[in-house]
Amino acid sequence: MSTHDSTGSAAHPRFAAALEELGLEVPVRRFPDATRTAAEAAAAIGCDPGEIVKSLIFTADGEPVLVLMDGASRVDVERVRAELGAGAVKRAGADLVRATTGYAIGGVPPFGHLTRTRVLADRGLLAHGVVWAAAGTPHTVFPLDPESLIKHAGGTVVDVRERSE
Repeated sequence: MSTHDSTGSAAHPRFAAALEELGLEVPVRRFPDATRTAAEAAAAIGCDPGEIVKSLIFTADGEPVLVLMDGASRVDVERVRAELGAGAVKRAGADLVRATTGYAIGGVPPFGHLTRTRVLADRGLLAHGVVWAAAGTPHTVFPLDPESLIKHAGGTVVDVRERSE
C-alpha cells in the first residue's frame, strides 16, 4: 500500500508528508488490529521483536527527548540521564507525547514530528538489516534500514538499553 493512497488508510497524513519531504519511498503496511506494542507489531509483520523500532518520548529536565529503541529491549532511564547530562529523566505522559510529536502513543514514528527534539538511537538497532517502525498510527508500520532511519530522525547513536544480567 503506498503512502499516497487516496483513502488515507496508509500512513498518517503528517507522516506521509514527512516521507515526501525526505524523498523517501517506503511501503507502508496497514494491519486490521492495532500494533501498539512491539510484540503485537512483530507478530503482525512476522519478524523478531528486536526488529521493531519503539519511538519513545521522555523528558530530560522537562525537555522532551525521543529515544529510539529496539522492541526486544527496555530503555535504561539512568543511562539516558547520563548521556544527556540531565538531572532527571522520566517517561512523558500521553498529552506531552501528542503535543511534541503530533501522534498518539502506539503510533509515534521515528521522524515527521510537530517539533524537533533531541533524538537518541540505541546502538542495538544497528544489529538488523531492516527495522520496522510506526507510520503515525497504531495500525501502520514501514520498513527501513536502521542507518537511514536514524539519519532521517536526526539521531545520535548511543547505548541506552537496559543490560541483561
